[in-house]
Amino acid sequence: MARVWRAMFCASWIACALARTDPFPTDVDEAGGLTGTAPRHSRPSAPVAATPKVWSARAPRGTDTAGHLGPAARKARSEAAVRDKRAAPLADPPGDGRTLELRRGGGGAPAAGPRVSETQLSSSSFALTGDSAHNQAMVYWTGHNNSVILILTKLYDFNLGTVTESSLWRSVDLGSTYQKLNDKVGYRTVLSYLYVCPSNKKKFLILTDPDVESSVVVSSDEGSSFQKFSVSFIIQSLLFHPTQEDWLLGYSHDHKLYNSRDFGKNWNLVHEAVSPSRFYWYDVILVRYITCLAQRCADTRQYPFPGRVDEGSLVVQDEYVFVQVTTSGRAKYYVSYQREAFTRIQLPKYCLPKDMHIISTDESQVMAAVQEWSENDTYSLYISDHKGLYFSPALPHLRTGRGAAGNLVVDIYKVAGFSGILLANRKEGRQVKTYISFSKGQRWSLLKAPAVDLAGNSLNCRPPSCSLHLHLQMSENPYTPDSISSKESVPGIIVATGNIGSELSYQNVGMFISSDAGNTWRQIFEEEHRVWFLEEGGALVAIIQATVPISHLWISLDEGRHWQQHVFSPSPLFVDGILMDQDLQHHVIMLFGHFSYRSEWQLIKVDYRGLFSRQCSEGDYQPWYLLNQVHTHSSGEPCVMGQRQVYKRRRAGSRCILGKGRSRRISADPCACNVFDFECDYGFERQMDGKCLAAFWYHGNSAGKGCSIGQSFLNSTGYRKVVSNSCKESGKEPVSPRMQQCDLKAPRGVRLSTAHEELSAPVGTNVTFLLHLDRGGSLQTDVRLDFGDGIAVTYSNLSHVTEGIRHIYKTAGIFSVTARVENSLGTDSSVLFLHITSPLEQVYLSAPAVAVRGKQSEVSAVVWPSQTKMAIFYWWIENNTEPIITLEGKLSHTFQIEGTSQISVQVSSGGVILQDSKAVRVSEFFRSLLLSFSPNLEEHKPAIPDWRQDVARVVMTTLSQVSGFPSEQLLVCVLAGTPTAAEVFILPAAQTHTQSGELGNNEQELEKVRQQHTKHTYTLHNANEIICIKIFAIYTDINSKGEQY
Repeated sequence: MARVWRAMFCASWIACALARTDPFPTDVDEAGGLTGTAPRHSRPSAPVAATPKVWSARAPRGTDTAGHLGPAARKARSEAAVRDKRAAPLADPPGDGRTLELRRGGGGAPAAGPRVSETQLSSSSFALTGDSAHNQAMVYWTGHNNSVILILTKLYDFNLGTVTESSLWRSVDLGSTYQKLNDKVGYRTVLSYLYVCPSNKKKFLILTDPDVESSVVVSSDEGSSFQKFSVSFIIQSLLFHPTQEDWLLGYSHDHKLYNSRDFGKNWNLVHEAVSPSRFYWYDVILVRYITCLAQRCADTRQYPFPGRVDEGSLVVQDEYVFVQVTTSGRAKYYVSYQREAFTRIQLPKYCLPKDMHIISTDESQVMAAVQEWSENDTYSLYISDHKGLYFSPALPHLRTGRGAAGNLVVDIYKVAGFSGILLANRKEGRQVKTYISFSKGQRWSLLKAPAVDLAGNSLNCRPPSCSLHLHLQMSENPYTPDSISSKESVPGIIVATGNIGSELSYQNVGMFISSDAGNTWRQIFEEEHRVWFLEEGGALVAIIQATVPISHLWISLDEGRHWQQHVFSPSPLFVDGILMDQDLQHHVIMLFGHFSYRSEWQLIKVDYRGLFSRQCSEGDYQPWYLLNQVHTHSSGEPCVMGQRQVYKRRRAGSRCILGKGRSRRISADPCACNVFDFECDYGFERQMDGKCLAAFWYHGNSAGKGCSIGQSFLNSTGYRKVVSNSCKESGKEPVSPRMQQCDLKAPRGVRLSTAHEELSAPVGTNVTFLLHLDRGGSLQTDVRLDFGDGIAVTYSNLSHVTEGIRHIYKTAGIFSVTARVENSLGTDSSVLFLHITSPLEQVYLSAPAVAVRGKQSEVSAVVWPSQTKMAIFYWWIENNTEPIITLEGKLSHTFQIEGTSQISVQVSSGGVILQDSKAVRVSEFFRSLLLSFSPNLEEHKPAIPDWRQDVARVVMTTLSQVSGFPSEQLLVCVLAGTPTAAEVFILPAAQTHTQSGELGNNEQELEKVRQQHTKHTYTLHNANEIICIKIFAIYTDINSKGEQY
């Protein structure tokens, strides 16, 4: 089947999206919180000297913004790093076709440590004349037997935040000379960023400064010729396709994602509202993601999450896709393995994570940093099964910090060239100590300090009171080496910055090297240096980290035991960066810098081929055995990750060229397993003796819950073999999961839930119920599910309900859903109370128009659609400052003050609040009459609420005119319903007192008026018709004493 290319991204209002364009799984940079860093070739919107961009990397480290699920391990090597003239760190170029962005700095000082006589190597320099005012540079060297180097220099105005000048330089002789190309790209064109195609190093793309024009300048022949294309949007970052050289994804400043299939000539909109740095290329055969607004998706779609995916939480790494969903203030983390359906990640019950970051997805296993509920400034290391679903703890309290851009940084490092060798900085109280593991986190030990210092004096430093501690920071500048380095081509060699003592410190920092994968260490410098591997690791080059100009560097050919000094410039140079040929064809180092703050950019080319006299032969190699000496008191355990591994390494001091592509491992023979070749399975915890026992909260393996008598299932013994571990079990006491026969047990631990673990759903939607059973599941176990609305279903065995049971509720209300599980040995049941909600559309308050003072009156609220037991009613009566709250829409109240009282009701249901109000006349007594209308009134009844009030006002005016009774003593209320009727209330005049203090005889007067108008007919003129009103005596009138008439 042909591959389908797609672009995956995450928008602020969607779950995850798969645009129908063209993707492929890239190696995503790892970041934090469920978060993930930007894919390769993206950049910050504007470079700032103090906050360089963190790019993708090779070893676990570095994270993105906290608070979302995301990777926290690799640091992406991008095409740009940032330097300023006022700072002077050095730069380490990857040399694999990526670019270097430099800002001028200064630095250099003599290195301390072992030395030999100075060695002169070939070097030359070139000045970029005319660009002395330019304070930034981007350098690109294709490598791969190519001699072309490109340099983009520019003047960046930090006050304006924009590039005001630029120059493009090109060398075709490995940096010996350069030619300015401004005439080819246009003298008025201001260039800002340089991007190189990863699948064809001869093609590159340069963005123009958007404040001048929005264009791209492209070249397909390494700068021999150029084309310029206008772009309709401002490009904030780019992502190249890993194999299709003309395919690009462009992210705009207004959060839109575009794609181009002709290397920037034409662009098409992919999607809007895309989260920054959350778009990826990947390849799939079946489409498993769709793009839609969550509230507009088809009703038949099975939405995979209980809520919206948190913005910026989409992380795509290798075979895994991660997202974070926060509901009710708690984050839930989901994983899709091999692009299958999303499943909720399972962490230990009492982990209660506050934050989660993906460290690594190498070797078909997920390593994550999880901040548990009890942690504040640390994270704990967790390791998953191969699907990334079940996680077990590996090391608590990892030290963390924040990068220059605010990204989370976790102190853990994977040694290159091996599986399972990890270094981590752990916080213990107020101290931070460095630990090493040779078993992928199953056992940890402090690092052994060197036996002697550089002068040969004994250090007498022994764990646990004293040990070696290393800085594990990954450089945020891609051309400055990390504080710790290792290389797959030289297995076992680790160079790191650190100190000796009781804890990690920034005082008395020196440089240390291990030649046996971290078992033992030697000090190579007393001061901090930047160290790179040369010639596939056959040599080391070092420059002191200083803020003064320097003119020499150090080279070692024997794993740091001896160093040769090389003068690369007759005048001291502020070194801003270094670029190296990693393809071993030219053996060239390029240094970039300046002699003074206002001088031209200086490019110095150092040819180190003279260090090597010939190609290496078999006699130049020796076998090296990987041992684990930190977890044993003997000479070393020969089995690491279940294997006896033998490597071939160049003899220290051999001046021969290694060459590329040689196989470094000679043999790898499996060993017998021990308990530390296994992780504790989910629900189990490591004990002091190394054994894994079930945690107190664990209720057993769920694998056998649905199996029947005569069948078998894979039952966990509490152990699962570490991924990539190759040990062989003896068979006497197998610890891997093993097959077990199913037997019939009484049902226990029945739990009923909805698919999204929510207790409410809108009316008319499909609700999926899931049945969980701790024990007793089999084909002989029956299930009955009563939905609480008069419908129930029965299944003959549990296998029919594994995908859930769906049901649609047609009315709103609270339903008691009951699951009953039964077999021949017993029964168990579970009850769930489900709220089915319907949007509240209308509320009508029914209250008496007139109430008798001191006598109880009834008021009620009618809602539509009906909200039986679902709505909350808030009643405000008279001048109350606090409402009366009820769960039913009716209330009894006694009015105590004559006059007009206001009554309001608010109804809350399903997140909607509606209100209605009425005015009630309170009197000591009253009389009332019932009115009816001729049928033709119905023909003039419009569907608006104010119609009844208007008719009541007309009726009241008419009655007052024909009867001569004061209108202020009449109150007409047109009643709801058909045919239309009304009630007229005759109220007493304002109370007046006689000289004796007794009330006037108003009751008799009202009764007389009522009798006079009973059974009379009056007419209303409406347009060309006459509407008749007939008055009947109301059957019951009530006075203040409660007497009936």
